[in-house]
Parts: sequence; structure tokens; C-alpha cells
Amino acid sequence: MPEISSALRTLVARRAGYLCEYCLIHEEDTWFGCQVDHIVSLKHGGPSVSDNLAYACAFCNRFKGSDLGSISEITGQLTPFFNPRTAHWAHHFVLRGALILPISATGEVTVRIFGFNSEEQVLERQALIGKGRYPSAAAAARIKRRD
Repeated sequence: MPEISSALRTLVARRAGYLCEYCLIHEEDTWFGCQVDHIVSLKHGGPSVSDNLAYACAFCNRFKGSDLGSISEITGQLTPFFNPRTAHWAHHFVLRGALILPISATGEVTVRIFGFNSEEQVLERQALIGKGRYPSAAAAARIKRRD
């Protein structure tokens, strides 16, 4: 397995604003921190280059695994997961309190497979909301962005 250099890891983390690019939790607010994720996994031929890497919390990275997508319950079609390199968060999700709700088929498969609204994730976000830490300013900018 090709090693991801320290410089590339730093680039990915800084580009993400130290947020999980999927659920938008800040790495300081999650027990296990964040990891560099291959959007298209090595097993599927994805390269270890900046355009194929995302910053992901341990939960999102674990649930995503090497999968590329899932069958959408909306369309019944194979649908790719949200790709933070090519798509805007606000085109696929909306934050309602501590829930991340899908607004597209891509959002639906990502929310469901990544477990965005699992009891643990919702409780974590509720606690962070209570402390004024979720969404962070950087996450709020991604939530509101519509370009």
C-alpha cells in the first residue's frame, strides 16, 4: 500500500479546515480525531493524490470503508457517495438541529451508509451544539454554501 506523505496529510487536513469533510465535525471535537480517506479506495484503483483524498472522522471513514456508493432508496439506482472534491455539501445535505438530512440521492446513500444520524453521532452533535461548537464557523460556511 502506498504511503501518504506527511506533507500530503497536512495539505488534506488544512484544505479541510480540520473538519471531517463528510459530517463536518471538527477533529478537536471527536474522540478519535480525523484520518485521511481515499475517496476512491486503493482497492478500486484510486490513487494517493490530493484530488482523491478527503479528511474524515473515524466514524465516517469506518462506515464508508472501501465502498464507492450504494443503492439509493429514493431512485433504486446505484448512487455514488458524496465526494468532497467534486461536490458541495449544501447540494446534498441540510443540517436540522443535530440531524444531517439528505436532499439528494447522493445525500441519502451517504447519510444512511455513513451512519450520520446514528444515536451516538446525534448525541455527540447535540452535546457540541449545547457547547456552541457545532457547527463550527468553517462548517457553517460549508452548510450555507450554494455555488
